[in-house]
Amino acid sequence: MSEPLSPSEEALVTLSAAMGARCPDAVDAALRRAAAAAGAAEVEEALLQSYLFLGYPAALNAFAAWRDISGAAPPEPSADAASWEERGVAVCRRVYGGQYEALRAHVGRLHPDMERWMVHEGYGKVLGRPGLDVRVRELCIAALLASLDAQKQLYSHLRGALNAGASPAQVHRALELAATVSGPGLGERAAKTWKSVLTRSARDV
Repeated sequence: MSEPLSPSEEALVTLSAAMGARCPDAVDAALRRAAAAAGAAEVEEALLQSYLFLGYPAALNAFAAWRDISGAAPPEPSADAASWEERGVAVCRRVYGGQYEALRAHVGRLHPDMERWMVHEGYGKVLGRPGLDVRVRELCIAALLASLDAQKQLYSHLRGALNAGASPAQVHRALELAATVSGPGLGERAAKTWKSVLTRSARDV
């Protein structure tokens, strides 16, 4: 039997889903839950990575609420820019597995700068940061994308969560938590996307 999500992981996943739902009341409740169940550094990593998917306004508003709720002082700024490219390649490879090269080629065809930013900024600067395991990051991202109804990207990050070491039961639980705060019908849409991931995974075995 696979390990369930811990209380702190459930709180972080729920927070990410609430941000994806763009519901201030849900975000406020999720921040209060996270303040009680997770470490401040973990919560801040979940908030930081949300800007990649929701933009600066949503992340800044969430941080303002977090400072009020938690009373936690902001940390010192990181100074690890020299490692972003190498770290980004490593994390992106882990998340996308055998699809890594195809992903970079696809994004490069859309725009070469987007391909470069995806690895350097997305996976190197943000998702490769210490403070939160890649497995938990991917579960949080999946919950956020489910609430955002970004099904194509959700598919990729559901596979990414599995590649990063999450069990199918943990991914399923993350989507259940997302469904508690997402809009009507989004839980069913995410469940359908998850089913397609499982079907492909079964074929690949």
